[in-house]
Amino acid sequence: MQKQARKQITLYSDGSSLGNPGPGGYGGILAFKDKRKEYSGGHAHTTNNRMELQGVIEGLKLLKEPCDVEVVSDSSYVVKAINEWLEGWVRKDFAKVKNVDLWKEYLEVSKPHHVHGRWVRGHNGHPENERCDTLAKNEAERIKATL
Repeated sequence: MQKQARKQITLYSDGSSLGNPGPGGYGGILAFKDKRKEYSGGHAHTTNNRMELQGVIEGLKLLKEPCDVEVVSDSSYVVKAINEWLEGWVRKDFAKVKNVDLWKEYLEVSKPHHVHGRWVRGHNGHPENERCDTLAKNEAERIKATL
């Protein structure tokens, strides 16, 4: 019996915070073939790095089966952590690492998937990255208006 090939998913994500820390938001797009799903959310008191990572976590949570996921982000922090640093952080039990709670959550939600990060320059006309930036900023502004 031949093994089922995994779905190839692209997860575009961006985060924003108004003040660092301050009200923040994340926005993302899951893309599979010609289907797209947008999502967003945020927190009243957070940082841009937390929102960048939260956007990836929330996107992975939406996947209903194991997938090959390419995370496309303008956050070198998130992309380098996924591709290079995370293994060493786990080995050292996250000594001197910020956002440990979110990185542990990322490890949990990414377990069934093969995840690779790809960095793109922010505010450079990349349509999905620009859309995620808009979703993230709108969420941060919405939260700021309620404070």
